[in-house]
Amino acid sequence: MIKKFLLYFLLFFVSNLFSQNFDINTLRSINLNRNQNLDPTFKNITNSYAVISIGTPLTLFAIGIINKDPQLKKEALFIGETVAASVLITFALKRIIKRDRPFETYPEIEKLTSGGGYSLPSGHTSITFATATSLSIAYPKWYVIAPSFVWATAVGYSRIHLGVHYPSDVLAGALVGSGSAYLTYKINKWMNKKIKNEHL
Repeated sequence: MIKKFLLYFLLFFVSNLFSQNFDINTLRSINLNRNQNLDPTFKNITNSYAVISIGTPLTLFAIGIINKDPQLKKEALFIGETVAASVLITFALKRIIKRDRPFETYPEIEKLTSGGGYSLPSGHTSITFATATSLSIAYPKWYVIAPSFVWATAVGYSRIHLGVHYPSDVLAGALVGSGSAYLTYKINKWMNKKIKNEHL
């Protein structure tokens, strides 16, 4: 599964190299022609990633402790593990790929928020899609899934609007975040099955 994920990511990155013009042209179109009245809104959206992604598992875990609900604590840990996995994978990929930020390569791009380090994949997008996907796995209801992915998509779009990521960075971040959730889910399922078999 990990090999397949890395292969898909590599194919995505190679294809991106051949579509750099599309990537920067799309970024220019969004960033330079943006509605500047929406800048504060997208700054708030982009900054919401940490509060929600860290706050969600912590809040669920606290409620689980208060209500003495082991299932809720288990789901909270799963979401927290997914976010942690996405952070580690994103950090590793950034260090391997070492893609410069768009405003460093193209001075006309307006940087409107913080964006340090390497560009690919987008960390904000990775973390938010990890949160949205793990929430959707833990609570597969439309009223959880729909707002979770609308929020994650809005955060990803905000990174382009604010000039700190290429569209391909955001797409890669979405893949890493969603993949982290699926991978964490599969690992947890395997470990739980192994523990159960050992106690038989």
